[in-house]
This record gives sequence, C-alpha cells and structure tokens, in this order.
Amino acid sequence: MASKRRPAEPVEIIAAIDLMQSSAPGEGKLVETIARLSEAGLLVERDGGLALTPAAEQLVETLSAKDDYPKRLFDLRQRLADYTPVAAPAIAHDAAVWHAAILEHRAAGKTTAKNLLMPKPAPEAAKARPGQRQRKPLPKAKSRQR
Repeated sequence: MASKRRPAEPVEIIAAIDLMQSSAPGEGKLVETIARLSEAGLLVERDGGLALTPAAEQLVETLSAKDDYPKRLFDLRQRLADYTPVAAPAIAHDAAVWHAAILEHRAAGKTTAKNLLMPKPAPEAAKARPGQRQRKPLPKAKSRQR
C-alpha cells in the first residue's frame, strides 16, 4: 500500500496484512516470504523500508480497485503464478524486526486513535424514519353491474 509512494516500513506492512487477512502471520513466515519475493525480483530494500519493483507495480496496477480484498488477492495470486521470476539478491531481514513491528501494530490497535487503514463499516439496511408510514391501501372498488 505505502510502497507506491515511498518504501513501506515493517509496521505499515503488518497493518496492510492485518487489514487484508484479519491476522498477521508469524515472523519466520514473513522473513521467508520477503526473501522469496525479493529473489523473484518483486521487492527491493530502499531507505530502510521495502518497495515494489517496476515489475511488481505493473502486477498490482492492473488489479480492479472496485473488487473486495479476497477477490483482489485471488487475482494477484493468479498473476503471480503466471509471472516469470527474474533472478535478484534476497533481502535478509531479522525476525526480531518483524516481531517488534507486530508488537507495535498490536499496541497501536489498542489505542483510541482512529485507524485510517481499516475499511469503513457497511451501512445497515435502510431504516424507516419515524413518522413515515406506508399509506393505507385503497379499498377495492365494487364492480358495477349493468
């Protein structure tokens, strides 16, 4: 998410994962995933954060913004399956960095500050306003006999 504007910090990456999956994975899995994505030429380390490579940005830009997160993830996984990896050096991160980011994200979630990354709740079904009742149906007309 933040990687399009600037390199994403570990806490921002954890927040994005939490938003899309409702839970953050373990530190070991994060380290392994980042190493695998960087080896495939999709992630680079820049200014103390992680950024998408132009190839990865191209994969993400073509996703439909109107779809919900599960649909977008499904489409992205399909595109990653079709992607031909380019050899690149792996990014080696320490699991302690990700553990600290997860703890910081959890602590931020417990505060009363508004989290701008969380989606807005869907409005409930339209409620009838007080004083606005349905009209009484017209009585059935008697048929005229001639």
